[in-house]
Amino acid sequence: MRFSCQLLPEHPLAGLIDLIALADELGFDGCYSADETYHKDMWILFGAAAGRTKRIRFGPEVTHVILRDPTMIAQQAATLDELTGGRAEIVYSIGNQAMLDQYQVEWRGTRPLARLREAHHVMRTFLDQGSIDFAGEFYRYEGLFTAARPLQERLPIKIGAMRGPGSFRLAGEIADGVHVACAHSSEALGYAAAMVREGAARADRELDDAFDFCASILGAISPDGDAAREGAAVAAAFYLSSMPPELIERHGIAFADVHPVVEAFARGDVDRALALAPADAGHRFALAGTPDEWIDRIRRDFLPHGYNHIALGLADPFLVERWTGRSTNGLPSLEEQLRLIHDHVLPAFR
Repeated sequence: MRFSCQLLPEHPLAGLIDLIALADELGFDGCYSADETYHKDMWILFGAAAGRTKRIRFGPEVTHVILRDPTMIAQQAATLDELTGGRAEIVYSIGNQAMLDQYQVEWRGTRPLARLREAHHVMRTFLDQGSIDFAGEFYRYEGLFTAARPLQERLPIKIGAMRGPGSFRLAGEIADGVHVACAHSSEALGYAAAMVREGAARADRELDDAFDFCASILGAISPDGDAAREGAAVAAAFYLSSMPPELIERHGIAFADVHPVVEAFARGDVDRALALAPADAGHRFALAGTPDEWIDRIRRDFLPHGYNHIALGLADPFLVERWTGRSTNGLPSLEEQLRLIHDHVLPAFR
């Protein structure tokens, strides 16, 4: 099992660069970051952090192929790959659906799975050849080329997916990996894994250990398990508004029970949304608790379904206070949580 960290880059940049350097020092496999307008720019952040690291891999979690042209994603990733000595990868999706609505981009009914497939072809071609001529349904190029060339012979392209089943199947069919978002229960993790394998089988493809079977999840860890769950519950309440009803129900909660939370967030009433969030949200919608509780959950819910990688978006006091104005007691900083994972969780899975 490999462990990576993923960022919502809202902290001061100097601190984030120090954090990435620490993750590299502690042996985390990768560092991923949201590529969204809401946050600071992850490509610039990773470029600035590259020189402070030696082993850790970098990639978006996720980048999006409607607001960003796939050739520009490939150009950015190839540039980052050169800068890091061959440690870049791409995790992509259609994009944050709420953000697409804010940009007034109509994506519903526009064959998003076909767009994902076509974007994969464009990025693979542009990365491998440095040029492209292509006339597709969504993307068209004539004589386009770039000087940005990756150092890796095959820079990995992975699909980030949440709802399924089509995006999970597509990842199993064509991608170098899948990053399954917001699946914290055995049912949700198992459903995604089964659909990925179904897609691979349809393509007569064997998924070996090189395939990145990653759970991209929310987490919080502390010697005080209740403090970890409390911090995770705040972050989970924000994530609920972006989760489709069927994914929520794969966590054993009827969507009707959390629909008032989603409505409150849509109105901008954060206090009301937090008040209405399920009391056990920090447990159901996150990997949260003590190190021993983490180890038990991973062994019970993640390993049986074949996941070989966990990418952790950690709830920390800075984000909790920034999002809610509330302070937390007993929730460690990001740096302290990385050290707890390194010292107590990683050894159990080596």
